[in-house]
Amino acid sequence: MRQTFDETTDKSFGSRHLPRVRERMAAQGLDAFLVPHEDEHQNEYLPKANDRLAWLTGFTGSAGAAVVMKDKAAVFVDGRYTLQVRDQVDEGLFEIRDLVEGGVPAYLEEAKSGAVIGYDPRLHSPDALWRLKAAADKAGARLKPVADNPVDEAWGRERPAQPQAAVVPHPSEYSGEESASKRLRIGEAMGADAAVITAPASIAWLFNVRGGDVIRTPLPLGQAILDHDGSATLFLDPAKTSDELRQWLGNSVQLEPDTALPAALDGLKGKKVLVDPAQSSAWYFDRLEKAGATLVRAEDPCALPRACKNKVEIQGSRDAHIRDGAALARFLHWVATDAQENLPDELEVVQKLESFREATGALKDLSFDTIAGAASNGAIVHYRPTKRLAKRTERGSLLLVDSGAQYLDGTTDVTRTMAIGEPSQEMRERFTLVLKGHIALARVRFPAGTTGSALDALARMALWEHGLDYDHGTGHGVGSYLGVHEGPQRIAKAPNNVALRPGMIVSNEPGYYKTGGYGIRIENLQTVTEPADIPGGERPMLGFETLTVAPIDRNLIVAEMLSDAERDWLNAYHAHVLKVVGPQVEGGVRAWLERACAAV
Repeated sequence: MRQTFDETTDKSFGSRHLPRVRERMAAQGLDAFLVPHEDEHQNEYLPKANDRLAWLTGFTGSAGAAVVMKDKAAVFVDGRYTLQVRDQVDEGLFEIRDLVEGGVPAYLEEAKSGAVIGYDPRLHSPDALWRLKAAADKAGARLKPVADNPVDEAWGRERPAQPQAAVVPHPSEYSGEESASKRLRIGEAMGADAAVITAPASIAWLFNVRGGDVIRTPLPLGQAILDHDGSATLFLDPAKTSDELRQWLGNSVQLEPDTALPAALDGLKGKKVLVDPAQSSAWYFDRLEKAGATLVRAEDPCALPRACKNKVEIQGSRDAHIRDGAALARFLHWVATDAQENLPDELEVVQKLESFREATGALKDLSFDTIAGAASNGAIVHYRPTKRLAKRTERGSLLLVDSGAQYLDGTTDVTRTMAIGEPSQEMRERFTLVLKGHIALARVRFPAGTTGSALDALARMALWEHGLDYDHGTGHGVGSYLGVHEGPQRIAKAPNNVALRPGMIVSNEPGYYKTGGYGIRIENLQTVTEPADIPGGERPMLGFETLTVAPIDRNLIVAEMLSDAERDWLNAYHAHVLKVVGPQVEGGVRAWLERACAAV
């Protein structure tokens, strides 16, 4: 099995580590200290050496924060981790608070007037600090940057070493464009003398390399300075580099140790330097301002080009999804047969699915920890099973499984909701409402300049007509053998000013969740297609091509609720699944797939 997160069941983390952190805070004259989940690279998934929140509190989720004060402390998580945080964190030491509603800023407003609140400028972006500073000002408190992180000092010699996974070439057969070409077009367009690139995904994309410093995403942790002429300096731990890498990067890329970065930033004195205030930490801004550079605060210049996949990357994604589709077919066949009798628990479901992906021989890692929610656990959005929380599947219930894989040619993310035993009529009707929303977003045609927020309501309309909704976004961007969550595009209620462009990959995942009962989500990945004329129309329209190839449970569909157009889409989709996945499976799986893909 692939490397997984440590599952914390020992709640003594806080009692052992909190006093040590407070000692270091006191030595620095701090009344409070901010502990974000994010590390120096603003990663979603972290190497153990950078997971300060987990070390302090025991909480191992992929999003969160903590605030430590002299006499109290709090942990902040979103709705995905409601159960997990209470399973892992000592509530006698840490108050559990909502990360989204109010979050850390609201907590800081409760600080005492005159309090000094410390923060590590390497771990917070300027955009995030602006909100925190406003909250501290409201309380009459003061934010203070620290050179020595109290958590790091308290962690001391127990802290794991920084990862040193080799940085390796990502060939053009997967990337579709040489690094030199990318660097030149980005450099010419960025409107500055240089750009400081700090996002590991951008470094991986720009230099056509991949790494292994964190699980779930093949990232190399490092930084780069890109000059306007396309030349660049890449800063990496020397232990990660090799002669092969130097040859791959070529003469226009200077490879330097990561310890050389501060001096290189100082050397940008007098130059216009682009830095992303949402992605790069405040430390970069402080250092460059002190050096005398002119800061250009703008989005990472690699973000939008990285999101618009080229033809090679799109074909790679198709190939990865077909390979993944065969593994999913074997898994869904198992759910439809053996699992109906044996009623496995959620962890057994997770292990079974991963075993089918392992059997492809091409799996590099999962793209995120598999979500398997049986019965009422399925109603907890993005719930993750642990040994202490895992529920056994039940007859007459639903099983929601959200999972994904990393392959050299693409990243997958798919959710299927399956009936265990005989579903109720309510389950079938609400599943069909979710399916109608999914089909609406898959079929839509839209003009250039349309954002994801303009399309989000399409996925909700059938639910809204019945007084129902869901409290998460409808779609997120996905990388090419990179992050399963990739911006800047998204499909959600929240406003987004990034237009959907050809080559972007987004998820399509409407859902419905009945608290204490069951959860439903149907998720495919789809890519934005090139503009095409519609007969009789006046302007070309973009659309979506569905990439995911996995049957949708026909036992949960009320066919009479579908329009002719919706039924045609579903039947065409299943015909395509059978065409591309059928040749890869045989025997009982092939026979089951034919039934699962039969016309409605």
